[in-house]
Amino acid sequence: MLWHVEIVVRIPHDAGPEEIKALSAAEVERAKTLQREGKWLHIWRIAGKWANISVFNVKDGAELHEILALLPLYPYMKIKVTPLCIHPASIENERTVELQELAADRSVF
Repeated sequence: MLWHVEIVVRIPHDAGPEEIKALSAAEVERAKTLQREGKWLHIWRIAGKWANISVFNVKDGAELHEILALLPLYPYMKIKVTPLCIHPASIENERTVELQELAADRSVF
């Protein structure tokens, strides 16, 4: 199941800079791992903010909650989650078939 997730990070003014730096580094590594696992499909930074818009592909809301709650910066996050489904006008399935056919044609060479 696909999920649109908007995350805004709000660090308190009294937070220790070294702790936040360490948590941020751990956050980047966790995000990369989840992307390699195919669970965090896309991530875009929102310009001018410590925020992102992401798309996750997980089994259900419980799995998504577990993933988000284990992010290192989770205690400082405001999160908005929206479940997604394929729109009837989407050509995604057509594109997938076209790309598979193109890849098959190129493998001949």
